[in-house]
Amino acid sequence: MGYLYLVRHGQASLGAADYDQLSPLGEQQSLRLGEHWRAQGVAFNAVITGSLKRHAQTLAGIQLGMGTKQEASVWPGLNEYDGEAIIRAIQPGDLVKPTTPEGYKQYFRLLRDGLAQWMAGVVSPQGMPSYTEFVQGVVSALDHVRQQHEGHILLVSSGGPIATAVAQVLRASPETSIELNMRLRNSAVTEFSFNPKRHSLVSFNSLPHLETPSHKDWVTFA
Repeated sequence: MGYLYLVRHGQASLGAADYDQLSPLGEQQSLRLGEHWRAQGVAFNAVITGSLKRHAQTLAGIQLGMGTKQEASVWPGLNEYDGEAIIRAIQPGDLVKPTTPEGYKQYFRLLRDGLAQWMAGVVSPQGMPSYTEFVQGVVSALDHVRQQHEGHILLVSSGGPIATAVAQVLRASPETSIELNMRLRNSAVTEFSFNPKRHSLVSFNSLPHLETPSHKDWVTFA
C-alpha cells in the first residue's frame, strides 16, 4: 500500500493581473507545510505537479521547508480549469476583477454556474478542454501513481483537479466536485491510500501545519 498526498497550491493572486503567482502569504503557507513535514520525519518517494507557476512555487516552498530538493514529474493534466474562460462562456464581455467582498461573491456565483454548465456540456469555454477531457487528465495521473509508484507520493495541483480526484475516488457526481472544490483551502492536504487496483480517501482538506493560534490568519481559500 502507498500514500498519495494531494496538496492545493498556496494562496495565489486573485484579482491581480497574473493570478498564476503565489502571494507572499502563499509562499509562507508552502514553507510552513514543508517545515511541518520535516518535523514529522515525512519523506517522499516521488513528486508530481501540474505545469502552472503556482504549482512549482508551492513545491519549491515545501521543499525549502523540508530541506530537500527532489525533481518533480510535470503532469499538465493536473492543471486547473480557466475560471475566467468559464465565466465568459456564460456571461460574454469584459470580466470585472473582484475587489470587494460582494465582488468576490458574485465571481464565485458565476463560477459555480459556469462550472455546472461546462460539466453538463452546455458551454465550451474558449481554449479549454471538454469536461470529459479534464477528468481524464486527472484520472491519468491517479492511474500513473497506482501503476508506477509505491511508498509516499506528493502531488501538487489546484482545487479543481484535487476535487475531481476526490469525486472520482468516491464515485461522486460532478456537482459534488464543485462543492468540494469551493471548500478546498490553500496549501491544504488531501490524503489517499492506494494499491495497484484502487485509491481510497483517508483525509480531505486538512491543514495540520496551520493548526496553531499563531497561524489562524494564514487560512485562505483563493
